[in-house]
Order: sequence, then C-alpha cells, then structure tokens
Amino acid sequence: MLPDRTFFVLGPTAAGKTAIALALAERVGGEIVNADAFQLYRGLDVLTAKPSPNEMQRAPHHLYGELEPGEHCDAQRYRDMAMPVIHHIAERGAVPIVVGGSGLYVKAVTHGLAALPAADAVLRARLAHLTLAEQAHWLLQLDPAAKETVNLLNPRYVERALEICLLTGQPQSELRRSFAEQSPALSGISLQWERETLYDRINQRVIAMFAAGIIDEVRSLGPETEGVARAIGVKEVRALLSGEMDEAAALAAIQQATRRYAKRQGTWFRREHWLQTICLNPESTPESTATEIPTLFPCLTTPTTRP
Repeated sequence: MLPDRTFFVLGPTAAGKTAIALALAERVGGEIVNADAFQLYRGLDVLTAKPSPNEMQRAPHHLYGELEPGEHCDAQRYRDMAMPVIHHIAERGAVPIVVGGSGLYVKAVTHGLAALPAADAVLRARLAHLTLAEQAHWLLQLDPAAKETVNLLNPRYVERALEICLLTGQPQSELRRSFAEQSPALSGISLQWERETLYDRINQRVIAMFAAGIIDEVRSLGPETEGVARAIGVKEVRALLSGEMDEAAALAAIQQATRRYAKRQGTWFRREHWLQTICLNPESTPESTATEIPTLFPCLTTPTTRP
C-alpha cells in the first residue's frame, strides 16, 4: 500500500515531466522517484533524457542509474525496488513524487501485479516457430479486445498476451481489466499537449540528443546490453555505427519511433481515470504548472508528523 501523499507526475515522453516534477518537489518538499524503465540504467543519460546533475542537486532523486546495461528488469523487479524507496521518503516526512512514462511500471506500484501465470518455456518454444503476424492473428482470435490493449507490433507483448490466453483459457484483456478495476485511492496528473506541439518537442529533443553525444554514448556500451537494447535509439544508432544508415536517417527513425511511443503512452494514461489531466501549451512553464498542482491536490501541502 502506498503512503497517503504519494503523488504521480506521468505522461508521454518529451511532455516536460522532469522539469515539472522538480519544480513541484521544491514547492512541497518532495523527493523524486524514477518510473522510466530505461532511466533505471547507467550509461544512457543522453538517450533517455535523464535529469542532469544540476537538476538532481535541487531535490533528492531516486532510482536513476541503478542498473547495469546488461541487467534484466521487469515490472515486478521495479516494484520491489520502488516500494521501499517510496515508504522511506514518506517516513522522513517528505512527499514521494513518482515521475515517468512507463505505464506498466507505474501500474505495478499503483495496483500491484495481476495474478497471471508465469512464463512457460515449453509453450514459448512452440510460439517461437510462429511469425509475429501469426502470433498476433492467433491472439486476436482468442482475445479480440487485444487490438486495443496490446501493442501488436511488439513481439514480446504479443507473445506474453498469447501465452496468458493459452495457459488460462481466458482472454488476457479480461483478466487485466478485472484486476485494473480494483483501483485504490491515488493522486496524480497526466500531462497532455496538443499532438503536433508534442511531436515538435519530440523532434527537437532528438536533434538535441545527437548534438549532446548519443552516438558516442551508444558506442561506449559494452557487449552485455540486454537491459537497454530495447530503448528507442539504441538499435538506430548501432545501425548508424555499422554503416547501415546515415546520421540523417538514424535521426529520423528515432524521431518516428519516439512519436509512436508517445502516442501509445497517451493511450495508456487516458485509460487511468484516477489521473487528473493537465493540458499544457507553449506558454506553460514548469513553475506555473507546479503552482497549479497543489490547488488541485491540497493534500500535497498538508503537513505530516515527522517520526
């Protein structure tokens, strides 16, 4: 169970979560807890838009750069890492502010994890002989709602959803929906931009990443990179380094992949009805938004008794 004043600042990539959460932390006495799957790792500070050293000095930050690039992490491991940190922050009388865009990791903290079957090696060996298109077609026969709940272009997600259907004999979307409806009392915001403005922010961020050195950053990764291999940009920059594409093509591919990811994030967080949507525009600043948030959530400024 989460401490009462735990607060969530969520939304798509490039929405401004880091700056807004930091301004809020300074205003209400908060400490920031990372909920971005790839900012958990060391070695990809530029590619993952990790908070800068200066930003980390302005308020305590937790769970940034905790893992080596080759380490595996999933929602259960993230929950096991995050829950003690959140509780320790609250015990000190500070406000835990969970910040990120990895919906499943956030869900692991807010709702726990559904009682779904463990991976089955024998079944996965059978599924490995099918193409992604064949697995997706089979999944949709068993669970038509999966077209709305599963990214059918992601082999890992499709395989897992199909595995759940086959092992339980029930649609995986129904199992997840029933679990998600068990919603505890939660407080948080979802940042939202007009689509074209957000896409422009994404495009400009990727250009800035190239200027800041993501090519050298990816080049410096060691051979064991299982944990970060799925981060947007790693595959593209490696293709650039191997001569399979030029810099302009790699940049454009990362921009496109990031825009698609942001669209999926927006869909995910719109389904989280406990979140208060904050609509931003080019005149919005982190400080103005951080000033608005406590008026919507007075619990943030209610003092607690320090132990």
